Amino acid sequence: MKKHTRLYLDEMHYDETDFIPCEVCKSKAVDIHHIEARGMGGSKKADYIENLMALCRKCHERWGDIKHHKDFLRDVHELRMYQRRRL
Repeated sequence: MKKHTRLYLDEMHYDETDFIPCEVCKSKAVDIHHIEARGMGGSKKADYIENLMALCRKCHERWGDIKHHKDFLRDVHELRMYQRRRL
């Protein structure tokens, strides 16, 4: 398992056998997406929970790695982190 995937699961209190919802549409997530990808000018330290979000393939293709969608993804992820921490 990739380091950033393990970090996401641990921080969001998921087990790898859990259903992990896409943070945008709530269908089954298949990717842990870097909001600020290193290859697109992001931090050299890209693996931290505020920069990682679960996405289904459709949402990853639609929203991921498109600069003008970063603020939307960051807002969705911040809300999701807040909700998970309140559980």
